[in-house]
Amino acid sequence: MSFPWLTVLIVWPLLAALATATAGRGRGRDASSARVVALVGALVEVALVVGAFLAFDTSRAGVHQLVETHQWIPTIGASYAVGVDGVGLLLVALAAGLVPLVILAAWKEQGGDHARLRSYLAVVLVLEAFMVAVFAARDVFLFYVLFEAMLIPVYFLIGGFGQGAQRRYAAVKFLLYSLAGGLVMLVAVIALYLQVPAADRGPHTFLTDNLTHLDLSQNAGRLMFCAFFLAFAIKAPMVPVHSWLPDVAEHATPGTSTLLISVLDKVGTFGMLTLCLPLFPEASRWAAPFVVALAVVSILYGAILAIGQTDLLRLIGYTSVSHFGFIILGIFTFTRTGTAGSSLMMLNHGISTGALFLIAGFAISRHPERSQRIADYGGMRITAPLLGGTFLVAGLSAAALPGLATFISEILVFLGTFSAVKWAAIVAVPAVVLAAVYVLLTYQRMFTGTVPAGLAPDGKVPDLDARERTVAGVLVALLLVLGFLPQLGLQFVDAPATTTVKQIGHTDPAPVIGAAADLTTIAPAGNGTVKEVAA
Repeated sequence: MSFPWLTVLIVWPLLAALATATAGRGRGRDASSARVVALVGALVEVALVVGAFLAFDTSRAGVHQLVETHQWIPTIGASYAVGVDGVGLLLVALAAGLVPLVILAAWKEQGGDHARLRSYLAVVLVLEAFMVAVFAARDVFLFYVLFEAMLIPVYFLIGGFGQGAQRRYAAVKFLLYSLAGGLVMLVAVIALYLQVPAADRGPHTFLTDNLTHLDLSQNAGRLMFCAFFLAFAIKAPMVPVHSWLPDVAEHATPGTSTLLISVLDKVGTFGMLTLCLPLFPEASRWAAPFVVALAVVSILYGAILAIGQTDLLRLIGYTSVSHFGFIILGIFTFTRTGTAGSSLMMLNHGISTGALFLIAGFAISRHPERSQRIADYGGMRITAPLLGGTFLVAGLSAAALPGLATFISEILVFLGTFSAVKWAAIVAVPAVVLAAVYVLLTYQRMFTGTVPAGLAPDGKVPDLDARERTVAGVLVALLLVLGFLPQLGLQFVDAPATTTVKQIGHTDPAPVIGAAADLTTIAPAGNGTVKEVAA
C-alpha cells in the first residue's frame, strides 16, 4: 500500500492545531511557544506537500493520483475518497504554502492578547486541514460536508478575531450567504443520488467518477446544475452574489482575508471546474452564455468599484471580484487554453492577492490607530522603500504585468475566450487598464508625497523588519519565478484542461487563417503561373 499522503496532509494540521492551542498555557500570557509550535507545524505541512509532489506523476496530471478510497457511510453510498489531479495538487500546495506566511504575518496581532493569538493560530491550522480536504475530495457527499464544515472556522476567524465594530456583522453575512448556497446545493446532492438506479447504488455511489455518466433528463440536469452553480458562485464570489466579500475583506484580519479569498474562495471555481462541468455537461453548455455574461460583468464591476474605494482592504476585496470573473470566464469558454489559464490563475491569483493583503497589513500596522483609510497614508516610499517596493510588485502582479505570475494565466484566458466567445474577450479588455489605474493610484496615494503627521509625527515610517521581509520576500519571489517560468505551473494544468474539455463534449475552435492562405500553400506551377496546394 502506498503512503497515504493526502490523509496525512489533512490530519497533520489538526494535530498541530491541538498542540498550538495547548502550548504555553502554563506560562501566563506568553504566546511565544504557541507561535513557534504553530509555525513549525505549518512548515512540516509544507514538507509533506513536497513529498506529495515527488510522489505525483506529472506526465499523468490529468488523472487523479495519491488516491485513497474507504467506506464511510455505506448505507447511502458515501465514501472517504481523496485524490488529486494537477489542479487539485496546486491548490493544496497554495493552502499549505500560505499558512506559514500568515502565521508569521500574525506574529504580533490580536492587540498583544496572547491568549487570543494562540486561539487564532489554532483555528488557522484547523482551517488548513479543511482546505486541503475539500480540494482532495472525490466523493460528492464528502465534498458537500467539507464545503459546509469549513464555514465554522472561517466564521470564528472573522467574527471572533477580526477588526472593527462591524466584524460580527461581516461574519454573519458571510455565513448566511454561504449557508443559503450550501442548502440549495444539498437539495441537488440528494436529487443527484436519486438519479442513480436503485440496482446500481452501492457503498461508493457518491464517487464523482460514478456520477459523471448518469443518464439525466434535460430538466433535471439543468436544475441540479443551477443549484451547484449558485453555491459555487457565492463562494467564488460572482456578481450579483458577491456583496459579502468586501465587508469580510474590510473587517477580517489581513491573514484571514488571505486564506479566505486567496485559497478558500477557490472552492467555488474549483467546484465549477470539477463538479459542474463533468456532472452536468449538457446543462453547462446551456448555461454558458449567461455565465460568460455574468463573468464579464464581474470583471468590469469589480475593477471599477476598486478604483473608488477609500478603504485599502476593501479595495483589495473588489479586485478579487474582478479576478474571479476572469477565472470563471476561462472555465466556461470550454477551450483547453482558457481552462488551463483559469486553472493556473487560481494559483497565481492566490499568491498575488495574498501578497497584497499581507503587505497591506504591514502598512496598516505602522499607523498609530491602525487606520485602513488610504487617505491617512503617504510618502512611505522614502523611509520604507521595501514596504513600498513589495506592495508595488504585488499590485502590478494583480494588474497582470508581464514578467509576473498572473500575466501568462490572464493571457491564456483572453486567448481561449477570444477563440470561443470573441465579444466577451473584447468587452473584458478594458479591465486590464482599470487594474493598472487602481494599483498605481493606490500606490501614489499611499507611498508618494509627504508623510501625514497622523501617520508619523517625525516623518519617518519604519521599513519592513526581518520577519516581514521574509513574508514579503517569499511571495514576491514566487510571483517572479512563476512569471518567468510559467511552465512550472502549466505542466500541472494542461492535461486536466484537456480532460475537462473532453468531458464537456467540446473541441477547441479551428484557428482562423487569412483568406489568402486559407489551408493552402502557394507554390509555383510548371508554366510560370501559380497553383494552390492543400496544406
